[in-house]
Amino acid sequence: MPSSLRLLTSALLILLALTSSVLAAAPGLRALLVTGQTNPYHDWRKSTPLIKKYLEQTGLFTVDVATTPARGEDMSVFRPKFSDYAVVVMAYEGSEWPAATKDAFNTYMLNGGGLVSIHDTDNAFPYWKEWNEMIGVGGWGFKPDGNIGARDETWGPKIRWRDGRMVLDHTPGKAQHPKPPYDYPVTARTPDHPIMKGLPPIWMHARDEIYSQLRGPAKNVTVLATAVPDPAKAPPATGENEPVLMTISYGQGRVFHTTFGHVAPADTAPYPALDCVGFIVTLQRGTEWAATGRVTQAVPADFPTAETVSRR
Repeated sequence: MPSSLRLLTSALLILLALTSSVLAAAPGLRALLVTGQTNPYHDWRKSTPLIKKYLEQTGLFTVDVATTPARGEDMSVFRPKFSDYAVVVMAYEGSEWPAATKDAFNTYMLNGGGLVSIHDTDNAFPYWKEWNEMIGVGGWGFKPDGNIGARDETWGPKIRWRDGRMVLDHTPGKAQHPKPPYDYPVTARTPDHPIMKGLPPIWMHARDEIYSQLRGPAKNVTVLATAVPDPAKAPPATGENEPVLMTISYGQGRVFHTTFGHVAPADTAPYPALDCVGFIVTLQRGTEWAATGRVTQAVPADFPTAETVSRR
């Protein structure tokens, strides 16, 4: 073989090796983080950078952020191409999307898309029928007059965990969220699910709200974990095992629903609910599952225990 040809062959082999190395190292899953509005009790500007960072830390995701127009501005320009992404992560609680954007997202989910709904997002879109089915149950939400408290018994039942199983409670009442936030134990209910496998049966979650009496269609829901609002700490708490981690199937799509992750406008860093290892790890694992249907991440050594909160 002529020396020039040998040199060209060697250069091509080196280039192929370098290309293969780069491709192997590049995250393989594209995630779209939708944000831009929250109500006066939450602050998307504080939560969004951390959610993006936690997902990228896994080495699995490339995260793009889609920021909506501000409340009161023209929402017709908000038209993400959802089909470009393996999973859509929602930290959003604001104005209604345009009908075309809702239809595109519904099609994306029916055709096998992934959705992650985080804390504030429980209160989004109370009048969007398909959205309510996607998240299973939701929080209070805004009424047309701008006041909170949209979701009540007409939206559907509450989810309860009683006698070792999920039950639906149709008694009347509005969704609510007892305050103030505090440290509380989380109990795994479906330990063999890929998101939960290897996690402790009980662990302490750092200072956060426990959403209570979430209401909705409650179809195709698997309760992964529950927590009990303590009436002594957060009246008017229910004292029930409230769902805090769930999965929902919607068409061919997969939904991971976490009620963790409260941060208020007046809060200053660090934010316990967001830097809790329990929040971080379940977010990471739940997002991978929503995107792929499996979880490849190991449980870290610093995951909280039944006695101890763990924060990063």
